[in-house]
Amino acid sequence: MTTTALTGLDLRIATALQVDPRAPWRRIARVLDEPERTVARRGQALLADGVVEVAAVRILAESALVRVQCAPGAVRVAAESLAQRADTTFAYAATGGADCVVELVCGPGRLRSVLVNEIPATVGMARAHTYPILRYFRTIREWTAGALTPEQRAALHPSPGPDLDGMDPTYTQPSAVDALVAEALVADGRAGVEAVARRAGVSETTAARRISALIAERRLQIRALVEPADVGLPVEALLWITASPGRVDQLGRALAEDPRTRYAVAVAGDHQIVADVTCRTNQELYELVTGSDWVHLAGSVDATLVLHARKRGGRFRPWVG
Repeated sequence: MTTTALTGLDLRIATALQVDPRAPWRRIARVLDEPERTVARRGQALLADGVVEVAAVRILAESALVRVQCAPGAVRVAAESLAQRADTTFAYAATGGADCVVELVCGPGRLRSVLVNEIPATVGMARAHTYPILRYFRTIREWTAGALTPEQRAALHPSPGPDLDGMDPTYTQPSAVDALVAEALVADGRAGVEAVARRAGVSETTAARRISALIAERRLQIRALVEPADVGLPVEALLWITASPGRVDQLGRALAEDPRTRYAVAVAGDHQIVADVTCRTNQELYELVTGSDWVHLAGSVDATLVLHARKRGGRFRPWVG
């Protein structure tokens, strides 16, 4: 892992992978106007060092945010327990009324049992508030470090990601082949078609077709995961926002258009929208929550700082300190 922010070519390569996580090095080199050998060497180093991780995230039928208050001294224990669950995509230790926050994704009919029977038994947890997700305005797949021009982004021809404005009510269990293809991409989102075909026991033509179908049919979303601090954005916060029903959609769309927004969802509960934002300084965060164009649409904004991300995009991040 890096200890300083990425700069120069490394930052541009990381951003290119965020735009299209499966783009060949040759295409990235052409777009960046850099030697292919240099781009491949430095890109592979970013992946090998874990500075950038590319992984598929399964899109399931139901999802929810869980905001956890912990017993004294038990934040790390509770965050670790929640992160270890296979159905959590991210797990954050945070400030304020949310000692830790996780996103759960479950198959059809499973979420209720998880929230009622499993989450309350989490080690170290004192209280939990659950927020079923009603709509995604923005996911981590759409957030980038912003180091490329619009022309460069367009030239990368990113693979179309699934529209996550709501979970798919027609969700069905994947076939055995699709499950193996998905498993290969969850392990390595840049795995070549040959490697995926070998793991799934099918031809390369079939593997390529199933990869495309899984993405188009909203079964998988492939993401390049980069720590915000590594791209010069060390201040990360969750915004818990209230809004009148008539303003929720407009507010969510406005948040999604802000480049500082990594993630924004509409939820059921005492808040209507939750957003994950990243800034360079606390002052910039202050300006975001007090002076942004969308502020007049919000009833209230409760900002909690992310102290540590133990899990992002289904991948574990090492504890620090």
